Amino acid sequence: MGSHRRLAPSGFDRGTGAAVGFLSVAAAAVVAVPAAATPYDDTRASVDRLYEQAEKATEAYNAADERADELRDEVGIARDRIARGQQRVNTLRDSLGSLAGAQYREGGIDPSLALLFSDDPDDYLDHASRLDRFTAHQAGELRELRHAMRELAQDREETAGKLRDLERSRKAVAAHKKTVEQKLASARRLLNSLPESERDAWGRASRSGRGDLPGLDGATAASGRGSAAVAAARSALGKPYVWGANGPSGFDCSGLMQWSYAQAGVSLPRTSQGQRYAGRQVPLSEARPGDLVVYRGDASHVGMYMGDGQVIHAPYPGAPVRYDPVGMMPVSSVTRV
Repeated sequence: MGSHRRLAPSGFDRGTGAAVGFLSVAAAAVVAVPAAATPYDDTRASVDRLYEQAEKATEAYNAADERADELRDEVGIARDRIARGQQRVNTLRDSLGSLAGAQYREGGIDPSLALLFSDDPDDYLDHASRLDRFTAHQAGELRELRHAMRELAQDREETAGKLRDLERSRKAVAAHKKTVEQKLASARRLLNSLPESERDAWGRASRSGRGDLPGLDGATAASGRGSAAVAAARSALGKPYVWGANGPSGFDCSGLMQWSYAQAGVSLPRTSQGQRYAGRQVPLSEARPGDLVVYRGDASHVGMYMGDGQVIHAPYPGAPVRYDPVGMMPVSSVTRV
């Protein structure tokens, strides 16, 4: 996106929790632009802020959704473990029940009399000793499994609770998304109401690059997977920006990176914050095609370096996947996957 302001880093909770409050202020600026000497500048600044805030909310939404998926997997594993434990307990119960029945049927007489009437006293003693050991072993296993089952049930309950919390969090972020989309729509309507020359001025400003970035040739990718990811990203040119999407018909910024590298057989984290640490960080002056260029101090935007000072990225709602200058906004890091 085309903001030229570096925002202070913010964590997941601060970034998502403050979204609605911040947006309400920004929306007021959009809806009620005063008749000042520079109304066009005010409008462009408001649109920039709204797009930037929208992207923060998108990445927070992606993080919550990814965490919810992880918890679903954990709950599924816990349920499988509990089911296996229950099956084993049932088997032991059946075994112990059969054993108890046999002992009841055969143990109706005093053990000393059974020994007296036994055809082979030595065999009786050996059998009785083994039976005692076996019964104690089975009882110990049963106690152990009952304990394990209680622990697993507790784990399942706790994990399910976490999942409910994450689902609530995800729904909250989705609600923030709806609010942001409404504000973006207002901003877009206002922007479209400007004279064409002012809209063009905003477009040029949103794609302006820095002229002080030497040594950005990077004609070839650093690896085969980087080259494959570059080809995938190029194939996505022109696809729409879609909030929370990771392809193949639409993308947000981190979704495009994840999808492109998936085509190269590489699994990336879902968020731009996670992608920042998905490989080895290199200086911007050494960027090669396929490297991930992460923007802003809070890593809320990411693109793929393509060489010649250009990146491919999914900019913001309403803009397709496209090329832009690598210096279109403050670069915080470059990651080689």
